[in-house]
Amino acid sequence: MFPYLNKAREQKHPFHIVDASPWPIVTAFSAFFIVFGLALFMHSYTVGLTLFFFGLVMTILNASFWWRDVVREGTFEGAHTSLVQHGLRFGMLLFIVSEIMLFFAFFWAFFHSSLNPTVEIGSIWPPKGITTISPWYIPLLNTMLLLTSGAALTWSHAALIGGYRLETISGLLITILLATIFTLCQVYEYINAPFDISDSVYGSTFYMLTGLHGGHVIIGTIFLSVALYRAVLHHYTVNRHVGYESAAWYWHFVDVVWILLFLVVYVWSN
Repeated sequence: MFPYLNKAREQKHPFHIVDASPWPIVTAFSAFFIVFGLALFMHSYTVGLTLFFFGLVMTILNASFWWRDVVREGTFEGAHTSLVQHGLRFGMLLFIVSEIMLFFAFFWAFFHSSLNPTVEIGSIWPPKGITTISPWYIPLLNTMLLLTSGAALTWSHAALIGGYRLETISGLLITILLATIFTLCQVYEYINAPFDISDSVYGSTFYMLTGLHGGHVIIGTIFLSVALYRAVLHHYTVNRHVGYESAAWYWHFVDVVWILLFLVVYVWSN
C-alpha cells in the first residue's frame, strides 16, 4: 500500500549497522570480575577465587551468545557484505598484532634477565640451582605436533577454497586432535618439571611464556572446534568463510610463537 515505506527501509550502503546488544557491556563486567577476583586471590582473599570463576563462566556464556549473534548476522541475515568481511579480516589482524605485543613484553623480560644475569641469581643463566627441561623430548614432540597441525590446517583451508568439503572437515579434525595432544603433553611437562613459577626469574618467565602460549592453544582449539561445527552445518562457502580464516590465522600465529619459544626458552637457555 505504501511502497515508498519499503523503499525507505532498503539499505543504501554496504556497511552493517548492528542492532543494540547487551553482550559488550555484560562481557566487560565479566572480564572485570576475572581480573578483580584473580587480584584478590593473589592477596589471599578467599572470595577472590569465587569471583574469578564467576567472571570466567559469565565471559564464556556471553562470548557464546555474542558469537551466536554474529554467526546469525553473517550466515542467515546476509549482513556481512564484501566490505564488512574486509573490515572483519582487518580487525582480526589488529587483534593478532595486539597479541604479538603481549608476548613481546614477556620475551623482553626473559631476554632482560638472561642476557644480563644479576648477582642475585648467581650471575649465570639459567640461574644457579635451576635444572632446566631438556628440549629434545616433550618440547620437541610438541613442536612437531604444532607444525603438523599447521600443515593439516593449511590443507583444510586449501580444500575449502577448492570446494572439497570432506577434506576441509578432515583437516580440521586432525588439527584439533593434534592441538589436544599438545595440551596434554604440556600438562604432563608441568607436572614433572623440576622447578615451579616461584623459582627465581627463570621459573617466572618460563611459566608466564609457556603458560600464556598454552592458554592461547586452548582458545585456538575452541576456535577451530567452532569452525569445524560450522563447516559441518554448511555455513562456509568458497567465497564466504571469514570465521574459518580468522581461526586459521590465529592458529598459525600460535604456531609461530611456539617456534620462538622452543628455540629461545628451551634450546638457547640450555
